[in-house]
Amino acid sequence: MDNKKLLVLSDTHGNITALKAVLNWAKDRSPPNDTICCAAFLGDGISDLYTAANATGFSCDWKVVGGNNDYGHQVPETAAFDFTGNRFFMCHGHRHSLYGGYHSLVSAAHSIRSNSALFGHSHVPFQKNIDGILLINPGSVGRPRSRIGATFAVVECAEGEQPKPEFWGIDPRGEIRKVKV
Repeated sequence: MDNKKLLVLSDTHGNITALKAVLNWAKDRSPPNDTICCAAFLGDGISDLYTAANATGFSCDWKVVGGNNDYGHQVPETAAFDFTGNRFFMCHGHRHSLYGGYHSLVSAAHSIRSNSALFGHSHVPFQKNIDGILLINPGSVGRPRSRIGATFAVVECAEGEQPKPEFWGIDPRGEIRKVKV
């Protein structure tokens, strides 16, 4: 069975240029060339997402939650979805006391029988398995707070296997490169 990939983005904060670079990159990797067929946007830039997706023509099955800076958008703060036999919990993260640890986030994911939790808010890429939940923060496309710079994630998913995240960086010229988190 073919592996499918999930594009994970967060925290664009008005940087439509960087977001367009990511979506153009992803468009080149969508079926039949590669397998990016679903994307999760974790908030703080929903307006950017609609603008960039229309400008680039990138289309896929979008899963979207709002962040603490997405005023006036009628989207949920949390959501869950199934993808290749994996259940993903997603949120922006601002309601889960992330700076004090991940207990609230892990608990929310467990409560819906999820095996993975996608979140943003901190602007720092992160992955860790805690209590059977794979936590993935793609970092920030628009306002990074890590030494790596602007980042996003692509999660490889195969039926019956743990999702495998890869992190990608966006340099100031819009070039995309794989980065280690």
